[in-house]
Amino acid sequence: PRSDCIAAEQLCLLDSTCNGTYRILENCALAKTRFLPLDHDSRVQCLNAELDLGNSSLLHCKCHRRMKREEHCLRVFWTIHSSMTDGYFNLETSPYENPANEEHWKTDYNKLAALLSGKDCSQLARDATNPCLKATHVCNLSKKCVRLRTEYASICTKGAGSEDVCDRRKCHRGLRNFFEKVPEDFTKRILFCPCQDELCGERRRKTIVPNCSFQYSTKPNCLWLLDSCLEDHICKSRLADFQQNCQPADTSPDGCSQHSHAACLQAYMGMIGTPMTPNYVSNSSAEVSLWCTCENSGNEKEKCDQILGMFENNKCL
Repeated sequence: PRSDCIAAEQLCLLDSTCNGTYRILENCALAKTRFLPLDHDSRVQCLNAELDLGNSSLLHCKCHRRMKREEHCLRVFWTIHSSMTDGYFNLETSPYENPANEEHWKTDYNKLAALLSGKDCSQLARDATNPCLKATHVCNLSKKCVRLRTEYASICTKGAGSEDVCDRRKCHRGLRNFFEKVPEDFTKRILFCPCQDELCGERRRKTIVPNCSFQYSTKPNCLWLLDSCLEDHICKSRLADFQQNCQPADTSPDGCSQHSHAACLQAYMGMIGTPMTPNYVSNSSAEVSLWCTCENSGNEKEKCDQILGMFENNKCL
């Protein structure tokens, strides 16, 4: 049976042979993270160490979304798979367990219906013309939702008006906290509320406080965003998950090669609060993008366009 990577690591460290192999892989992963060039012998040693794991539970371990010590689990995963991910387009292996296998990820509609009953209906009825406002009021019915939403909104608006608009890192952490800890019943409705007018669209676009979490004063190059992401275990993992679950396919009815539009939306939500945070591009459409440009990409222009195209021209998403 597939184990989580923390449990698999503990088992490996108890075995002297596995322990030695794992330590080699840790050094390989460290060199890769720091962009240190490996000589031919070192590369061979790294590949051999990965092969030596053979049927070890480490080789097939995965992580769970919202698990405790998630970052540790992801570090173990990328230690094992570091040589298999040479560059952006080989990140197709998601470190996360299939969301269909995770019960807590399923929406509890009965619980939501109970929240919407009674006196709150009058308020919600008044919000019928603005589904995003309605979604916010639904969030206010949950102590956890309103607390974590208020928390990230406060962090992400600190310093507004000054040149240094906010602490982007703290803002991203607050956003991840909200999308990871609040039930999807609430977060999905706030992020994907359907809009018919610009007032609603503006509220939807501002869900993640774009002045802090999304927009820089000038658009950075998308390749720079990618490099920032690959240096971060959480961002790299969410990107791999996004690539796996949002891979477009012309032949599929929903445009997704994995045949699960819902899994793609969940993977998209996972990108929020990382260096590659996406958002709606305007108040008048549901188009999303990264805040970056491919100008001045030199001979890597094609690669840059493909990174941007994952969000801008993705049928699955």
